[in-house]
Amino acid sequence: MSEVGIARTPREAADWSRGRVVRANLRAVAGRAYPRIIGLTREPSWLFFEILLPFLAVSAFVFVYRALGAPEEFVGFVVLGGAMTAFWLNVVWMMAAQFYWEKDQGNLELYFTAPMHLMSILAGMAIGGLVMTSSRALAVIVIGSLVYGVSYQIAEPLLLAGVFLLTMIPLYGLGMLFASLFLLWGREAFHLAQLLQEPIYFLGGVNFPIRHLGAVSALVVATLPLAVGLDAMRQLVFPGQASEGVLPVATEMLILAVMGVIFLVGARLALRYLETLARREGRLTLRWQ
Repeated sequence: MSEVGIARTPREAADWSRGRVVRANLRAVAGRAYPRIIGLTREPSWLFFEILLPFLAVSAFVFVYRALGAPEEFVGFVVLGGAMTAFWLNVVWMMAAQFYWEKDQGNLELYFTAPMHLMSILAGMAIGGLVMTSSRALAVIVIGSLVYGVSYQIAEPLLLAGVFLLTMIPLYGLGMLFASLFLLWGREAFHLAQLLQEPIYFLGGVNFPIRHLGAVSALVVATLPLAVGLDAMRQLVFPGQASEGVLPVATEMLILAVMGVIFLVGARLALRYLETLARREGRLTLRWQ
């Protein structure tokens, strides 16, 4: 116990050097990323369902757009949006609800007693999930492009890659924030994950350009990284339909960068509050739970 009667963290008790702390956190990142990356080959049935089901949803909107005589670029919009849904599902089910599931499995206590930061654990989950989900998203794009004859006009591939990475940072930062909040809210984590799934598909413009939401699109661009990143990538991949974008690509990249900072800082504060509840008061949920 410290002088004020508060139990010190394992790192404080061991009085580790800065280099040793960094190495421990890097090992935590690698340790949590490993099962998600190696899982690509451990459960082949997941590949089937995680590629087939999104592709069926993509196909439904492709047929609708072609029946309505929409520009062919809208088919590409849907294929790209279907690929990005894989990342949102990963954020909701393998990031946001992860701590709650770890608590049910009895692993959460190990995270709080281990000499590393919880952000390192979540970062490992994010990196592993990003690698795993990228394979699913790429498969959806390749299959959708081949089946429906989608052509892309990528004049600036490096800029496109930069927009993608800028989209992933706030998106997984939001997942880190939700991981703490879902645990604080207790048993409702599963229902919250389900509740967020379909509304985000709609507000994120997964199957249509978000500028058609009218005045709501401004609010969406200010709060939802999936919508901003998808809008910017569509402008870069389909320059002929750039008029469907809400804002210029440079502006949307700035918004994504600001979102990344806000969500990561918010996740850090939420984790600090969670650690306070765990170490000082011996609980992990709000009192009204």
